[in-house]
Amino acid sequence: MANISTGAESAVINESDLKGKNLTLPFALICSLFFLWGMVHNTDGILIPHLKKACQLSNAQSTLVDTAVYAAYFLMAIPAGILLRKLGYKKSILIGLCLAAVGAVLFIPAANALAYTGFLGALFIIGCGIAILETAANPYAAVLGDPAKATTRLNLAAAFNGVAAMVGPLVGTLFILSGKSLTQAQLDAMPSAERTAYLLHEASSVKVPYGILAGVLVLVAILFGLTKLPEIKNVTKEETTGGSFLGTLRHKHLAWGVITQFFYVGAQTCVISFFIRMAIQGGGFDEKTAGFWLAVYGAFFVGGRFIGTFILQYIKAPKLLAIYAVSAAVLCGVAILIQGVFVVYCLCGIGFFMSIMFPTIFSLGIDGLGEDTAPASSFMIMSIVGGAILPYIMGMVIDFSHDQIQPGYIIPLLCFLVIFYFGLSGYKIKKRLV
Repeated sequence: MANISTGAESAVINESDLKGKNLTLPFALICSLFFLWGMVHNTDGILIPHLKKACQLSNAQSTLVDTAVYAAYFLMAIPAGILLRKLGYKKSILIGLCLAAVGAVLFIPAANALAYTGFLGALFIIGCGIAILETAANPYAAVLGDPAKATTRLNLAAAFNGVAAMVGPLVGTLFILSGKSLTQAQLDAMPSAERTAYLLHEASSVKVPYGILAGVLVLVAILFGLTKLPEIKNVTKEETTGGSFLGTLRHKHLAWGVITQFFYVGAQTCVISFFIRMAIQGGGFDEKTAGFWLAVYGAFFVGGRFIGTFILQYIKAPKLLAIYAVSAAVLCGVAILIQGVFVVYCLCGIGFFMSIMFPTIFSLGIDGLGEDTAPASSFMIMSIVGGAILPYIMGMVIDFSHDQIQPGYIIPLLCFLVIFYFGLSGYKIKKRLV
């Protein structure tokens, strides 16, 4: 039987379901899921400055885009697991795709009404659908074939997520950003009807790309529905109890790992969410050029993942994490203090150094936990709620600084210092906390 451990359970496929079957199409469909949720996440960096302009929001309000998506992930973490056990992987994937498609369609009435709450509701629904897809697709990709090549398959599927880090900002820049920005004084000078027409026109640019996204999600759902997929089941391991959920946090290095992951996801989301406005205000770029540079940032992030994986063969993970964290913190500090194109270069460099942080923090945080691994993994995943909270705080700092973006980057800088401490000392396995 092909299998992959998923905490207290194993995901398994009977070998008789694999023999003599061409698994290319099922695996391609799974890879498409990685690409689709990557597109959703990596378009948020475009959506935040765009909706800020179209809906006339404060910086803090604009980051509720992140809050809606990451709150959905946080709230769906346990229900998604229950759904997998009750309905199986294929039906869960279909539900996730349909939920995400409904959310994408809801962008159209939200744009027509110029209703920011409508956008947030749509994003929350998309986030719920994507959370189900991520929960199902990772183990499925690993077991869909020769068990000896499980890691290779999972990395290949994840590569499509990396491609989306570049494609998402490009698509958003081409089809969502208008490249036209008016000052508040110019907007105030407009007649009411003309101003409303301008804002509605800005908001309407999301309708076509999100309508197409909905169509693609439905198409992929139809393909999944028509494709016979090997059955996958979760088999409980008899040799482990799964540990105590709250008691797991008595492991000091896990507690620090959860805290650190919270700050990492928050830092990454902060950098992406304000990248375009930072490139405009600090780098002196126009909106479209700033959007294209966000795609370059994605390329640096993906490249950093491959290079970092190679370097980890020669440098221990905690040490490399500490080096990368302090490097990202320094680049944040430089980006805050300088002006011009080097601001954007610093942001791209931060993307490079963030590339290995999530998986490295995750693996160090759950290291040596034995039967507590399953609940520990749940805590590590739930810590991504940092992406819902810290960007809002960064937005408040920017609003307090009279719409100056650069001072807001003190938030990710502080986050990187927490990560630096974890790589320096917090990762060490010590006696349980009392």
